[in-house]
Amino acid sequence: MARGHETLRNRLYHRIRMEILRARANYRVWQLCRQVSSHAPHSALSPQPVVFFNASTRITGLSQNAAFSLLAALGLQLAGVPVVNFACKAGLTQCVLGTAFPDRSGRPPCRACIAQSRWLFADAPTISFTYRPDSVLEASLQGMSVDELSRYELRNSKFVIPLGSLVLPSIRWALRRHHLPDDEPTRQLFREYIQSAFYVALEFTALLDQVEPRAVIVFNGQFYPEATARWVATQHGLRVISHEVSIQRYSAFFTDGQATAYPIHIPADFDLTPEQDARLDTYLEQRFQGNFTMAGIRFWPEMHGLDEAFLKRASRFRQIVPVFTNVIFDTSQPHSNVVFPHMFAWLDLVLDIVRENPDTLFVIRAHPDELRPGKASRESVAEWAAQRHLAELPNILYINSDEFVSSYELIQRSKFVMVYNSSIGLEAALMGSAVLCAGQARYTQYPIVFFPPTPEGFHLQAEAFLKAEHVEIPEEFNRNARRFLYYQLYRTALPFGDYLEEDGIWPGFVRLRRFSWKKLTPAQSPAIRAIINGIVNEKEFLLEEA
Repeated sequence: MARGHETLRNRLYHRIRMEILRARANYRVWQLCRQVSSHAPHSALSPQPVVFFNASTRITGLSQNAAFSLLAALGLQLAGVPVVNFACKAGLTQCVLGTAFPDRSGRPPCRACIAQSRWLFADAPTISFTYRPDSVLEASLQGMSVDELSRYELRNSKFVIPLGSLVLPSIRWALRRHHLPDDEPTRQLFREYIQSAFYVALEFTALLDQVEPRAVIVFNGQFYPEATARWVATQHGLRVISHEVSIQRYSAFFTDGQATAYPIHIPADFDLTPEQDARLDTYLEQRFQGNFTMAGIRFWPEMHGLDEAFLKRASRFRQIVPVFTNVIFDTSQPHSNVVFPHMFAWLDLVLDIVRENPDTLFVIRAHPDELRPGKASRESVAEWAAQRHLAELPNILYINSDEFVSSYELIQRSKFVMVYNSSIGLEAALMGSAVLCAGQARYTQYPIVFFPPTPEGFHLQAEAFLKAEHVEIPEEFNRNARRFLYYQLYRTALPFGDYLEEDGIWPGFVRLRRFSWKKLTPAQSPAIRAIINGIVNEKEFLLEEA
């Protein structure tokens, strides 16, 4: 009984502490918004506003992407560019972050989300939308299978909107899987996402007609509210900018393209100077030790070298080939599935290659994010490995997500490396390894890895590498890898670290540091300068070279 009381007291203490920290963080946001509003010039650069929409970045608190959107909007206002926020006010019957599992029938936590929006959009023009059901649409969706819902298009007098394909990535993300069960809970969730997306389309169309913006800025562009707004804006011929967390700590990537595809345009004559080479090498030294975070999450709390048992086992084989996987529901996957329909189709082909080459040890490495608490995959590589009986094959070793074995030591001992679209492919290329890539990745924009255009081509290339005494790598691969990573780190990653710190409540969430509103002016902020240059002058969102 005493232990139960102690547990209850601890929970109550942590809840009160969280509420106090959250209230302080929100008050700091409110103060900054008020200061910016009182000092912002009126339409100094453009009378047309920029519309911001990010319904999928958070429920309560301040995620990194919510912070990037907020700070970008405040910086634009200080530069004289008017801003209009499009805000959800119980405007979705189900939202992506509010979808509960396994019970998907509960309503989203709108009250907390609306309360947080009041802090974030304080003293800025905001147009909210509240859901109104469409009985005709609701009735038309009844009786459809998951496959039919995923291909559903709505036709009316104004447009043909591909609602099924717009919401499909969100369904997969919310359910943490690629292959969706055709059961009633999944169909119901699909129907609610489609109805909500249609209502977003109607309301966003009305907003665009009302404010006539010069551009629209959305989070991610993959989650269905923002994906729908993006689709509507493109139908209006408007410029749409999406943003995502970038590779540097507290940095953002803004682009006219799809942020999750990470398009980077590197000048053909760009080469690293000795100083830039040294800067990149310093970064890679830390990275290869596992000392990095993504979106505030540290994937490698520790990293172990290859033990004696592994080395003894590997010594019985002619060569080692590591195989690096991805998280199947990640928002990068829709861009990746151009050669194979999905990652597991590729893994099935890899398994055929394993069986054909008993003299090679294949090491299948599950992505470290696949078991992240609160975001664990429900269609995992571990599950695939069990179904395919990998443990029965003598020339295959499976390493799960929670085993912190150094991928970099594996790469150093490899004949070549197989990847789907993981960033480890770029790192392996930087280490001088031959990389055989199966999915379209951000780094396949340039000749950096071997990327056959068909499954048959992938199979043939793998067999050629396995039979060769030595895999020849074109000289341009390593040069392009270094150019690409340098641009990704130091030109496209817009730094917001001067304004943000961990909130002390949730991993990956932030709060504002104490700083003067003047630090958000273009004169004092390289990130805001890049955003202003991108929006007002329609340039790429690049940092000035130091």
